[in-house]
Amino acid sequence: MSKNANSPFEKIQNRYGIIKKVVAVMSGKGGVGKSSITALLASALNKKGLKVGVLDADITGPSIPKVFGVKEKAQVIGDTILPSETPLGIKIMSINLILENEEDPVIWRGPLIAGMVKQFFEQVDWGDLDYLVVDLPPGTGDVPLTVMQSLPLSGMIVVSSPQELVTLIVKKAINMADKLNIPILGLIENMSYFECPGCKRKTELFGKSRVEVVASEMELALLGRLPIIPEVAQLSDEGKIETVEAICPGFFDEIVNNLLTKPELKNKVNRRVN
Repeated sequence: MSKNANSPFEKIQNRYGIIKKVVAVMSGKGGVGKSSITALLASALNKKGLKVGVLDADITGPSIPKVFGVKEKAQVIGDTILPSETPLGIKIMSINLILENEEDPVIWRGPLIAGMVKQFFEQVDWGDLDYLVVDLPPGTGDVPLTVMQSLPLSGMIVVSSPQELVTLIVKKAINMADKLNIPILGLIENMSYFECPGCKRKTELFGKSRVEVVASEMELALLGRLPIIPEVAQLSDEGKIETVEAICPGFFDEIVNNLLTKPELKNKVNRRVN
């Protein structure tokens, strides 16, 4: 096991390949579209020709297979787990991919859930990846703590929405990461506004955004603000999130381009040769 230069905690390693960058996506509370942002980020990185995987660490509320439309179960061979793949080749692992019935609840205590997340990192044959994106459960509980302490994170992205209460909770999540010496790569504000398709007027349905103020106060980068687009939400519901470019060209480009300029992610990564 190795130690991250910025962390006093022992970091687990994947036994099957080289995972060059591990990026966790976190939110202070549920309902802000964190899993959709995770899927959009993975899709945008994949679009750039990078080898990408998604680890669904939200064990009690998994949604990654649904937004990607993946129903094929992961294979378990001995103590090795083979991940499923999305239509465009993103590798994914989620508790729903090994449950007999995806609607069965996972009624486990914290240590078991945290142990499963570590298992999904160590024992899944991810192969060689440029990026593994980790979809964390909301809040600052056992699983985010386990991921920050145990996984070799390159950094974290924090997802918020404009409500003032959410902003307060986001600061708690940022402070948690700071105490554990995990770099925050930036903030994304989801559901920031609705733009009328006719007159192009922008309406802030959830109140005036404070994300720029919060980013300034916490000395963090603002990666971008995403509008409410019903068609994008529908793609998530239909399991077609990878096709977002067909209806909203460039929808996530600003965010992923801003992210890839971060020093923590600037090391050379492998690109596919088509």
